[in-house]
Amino acid sequence: MALLSITSPHVKGPQRTAGIMRWVILMTLPGLALQTYFFGWGNLHNVIWCSLIAVAAESLVLWLRKRPIGFYIGDYSALVTAVLLGLALPPFAPWWVSLVACLFSILFAKHLYGGIGYNPFNPAMAGYALVLISYPLAMTTTWANPVASNTPSITETLAIIWELSPLVDAYTGATPLDVYKHEVAVSTAEEIRSNPIFGQRIALGWEAVNLAFLLGGLVLIGLKVMPWQTPAAVLAGLALPALIFGWDEDQSAPLSLHLFAGATMLGAFFIATDPVSSATTNLGRLIYGFGIGLLTYIIRVWGSYPDAIAFAVLLMNFAAPFIDAYTQPRAYGYKKANRGPKASDKP
Repeated sequence: MALLSITSPHVKGPQRTAGIMRWVILMTLPGLALQTYFFGWGNLHNVIWCSLIAVAAESLVLWLRKRPIGFYIGDYSALVTAVLLGLALPPFAPWWVSLVACLFSILFAKHLYGGIGYNPFNPAMAGYALVLISYPLAMTTTWANPVASNTPSITETLAIIWELSPLVDAYTGATPLDVYKHEVAVSTAEEIRSNPIFGQRIALGWEAVNLAFLLGGLVLIGLKVMPWQTPAAVLAGLALPALIFGWDEDQSAPLSLHLFAGATMLGAFFIATDPVSSATTNLGRLIYGFGIGLLTYIIRVWGSYPDAIAFAVLLMNFAAPFIDAYTQPRAYGYKKANRGPKASDKP
């Protein structure tokens, strides 16, 4: 009988990798459905297209590495990466942008380091950051206006994404965070909110999508699929500076906009909680998540990008091993926790 040499854990149970990944995908579907309703068919296309690319790329690499394809494809990790990318990319992003992002995520951010369990960075956010930096025009001018009654049909959407017909300006516009960031210097909050993109509440369509991801994340926490510390700390790290610096809506975007008008809930519950590239101790998760939230606010307000989840997550991925090293809990039988490298650890 052939035995597979894989990393721990080896205990079989209801919380196997495949089961966890299936739950994660399932809990993203309400948010995807609302994205489709408010912003058209683009994100649904992106999810399907990225899924095909991810499975094909993963299968090719596994074949080249002489690994059992069915075994590793069956853990659904490639599909989770594809789904998160499809949800995060702009609805009208050209097909080749999704292709580049997905291939980079699977081939470089994941398998270049050895595959699942070895990647130091979140694969989906690595691919997203690559295309955002490399193709800024394609990534910033293809966001759909949130008008459910005036979105293009599925055939029109496919023609735009596959560049068979030009993108109509009436279908696209800046995101609410981008609008507020650039107009707050010359307009009052009341004047800014008169823009139809903000709707009657926080941000038309965006608040509903964020609420869907929030509820999906809470379900995953209730099922113990993910720890609560990371998403709670992400929201706290974003909320604290927003309350301190954004109390005057005429000077800075309010807390409600930061929480429900960008990719905050998707990032907090489905991206920051990646078990491989995030911190693993309870205290470490709080520090790690708070850092993501704080960096998100800093980049949104004082940086060049209206949203910053991808950069914040990748920056904290760098710090995760260091955080874990200094937040180890006390082991049973010891009086003190073994935190940080010791002189005795040197070779």
